[in-house]
Amino acid sequence: MSRKYEIAAYYFPNYHEDPRNREWHGPGWNEWELVRNAKPRFTGHMQPKVPLWGYEDEADPEVMEKKIDAAADHGLSAFIFDWYWHKEGPFLERCLEEGYLRAKNNGRLKFAIMWANHDWLEIHPATRYQPYPARRKGPVSKEIFEKATQHMIDHYFCHPSYWKIDGKLYFSIYELMSLVTGLGGLSETKEALEGLRERVRNAGLGELHLNAVVWGIETLPTENTLTEPKEILKYLGIDSATSYVWVHHIPFTHFPDTSYSELREICKKEHERLHREYDMPYYPNVTMGWDSTPRTVQTDVFEELGYPYYPVYTGNTPDEFKKALLDMKTYLDTVPQGCKMGTINAWNEWTEGSYLEPDTVHGMAYLKAIKEVFGEE
Repeated sequence: MSRKYEIAAYYFPNYHEDPRNREWHGPGWNEWELVRNAKPRFTGHMQPKVPLWGYEDEADPEVMEKKIDAAADHGLSAFIFDWYWHKEGPFLERCLEEGYLRAKNNGRLKFAIMWANHDWLEIHPATRYQPYPARRKGPVSKEIFEKATQHMIDHYFCHPSYWKIDGKLYFSIYELMSLVTGLGGLSETKEALEGLRERVRNAGLGELHLNAVVWGIETLPTENTLTEPKEILKYLGIDSATSYVWVHHIPFTHFPDTSYSELREICKKEHERLHREYDMPYYPNVTMGWDSTPRTVQTDVFEELGYPYYPVYTGNTPDEFKKALLDMKTYLDTVPQGCKMGTINAWNEWTEGSYLEPDTVHGMAYLKAIKEVFGEE
């Protein structure tokens, strides 16, 4: 079925048990522990956030089936899974491979991969003391790149529910400079990406749509903003750009809280600027909220120290979120660039305060806002 708008939500898969997390944090640990133990850090701060569906295991296919139905019923096209593969191999993969891919209804909602190739830092939770140690490093060698991307070809790109943009397999890379660093330079990265395209064709899967996540503000301490992004993206043959979250582009205006409606107005101008900056389609992003305080040590004093000791978005009600979606729709209807596609942060970034999944305060209201703006008539 052809859709007028393609709206995808990022999915952060750290709500199931993983062997690496078991090693670092103990048996059964996942990020629900941080959600459960969050506390208000200033007057009027709304914590803890409580999931309406409970603290469920996303690697359970029946749990994922409920998520898929809710997303599809409310106008989403796809989940874009944050996907991790470091030198040591895959990480947090059970959500996708045991949850989504084994869900009986995964034909209702497409999926795609965003390689979250940043350093995995010890911030679960983060103390005031920095720098944070890296559990896994983001840059990978050519050998690891080819092994990881071959896994994508063999297990994901060939799946009938893999998401396509204009008939091409959508594959996004979170941190291009990390990729360039690991592969040894721009020319080596160009060669690796061209080789990936060729391997996809040779597998009989058609063409690849390469997307780059771009930003102007580093969030994690080891992130690297692209220098001369327009020239680099063009040289590497990237097909489109998008954003992961508003905090990558829009500075906070006040601590400990910042007005969502104020940021929403800034974001409209930011979308227009990013569209002008790149010689390729820019797919806009709407962020539901921001509150990374669950990732801070709850007994440490909360001051503005950098991520995750960041201010909190306030006033991000379902009505304000709907206004942001309408802003994105206006952009998509105004800018001529083929596919009318946008991203939402996020389906379940509970420990960063940006989630569409229902909680005990707003229920399904954020999902209903998406349906009202982008649902098929």
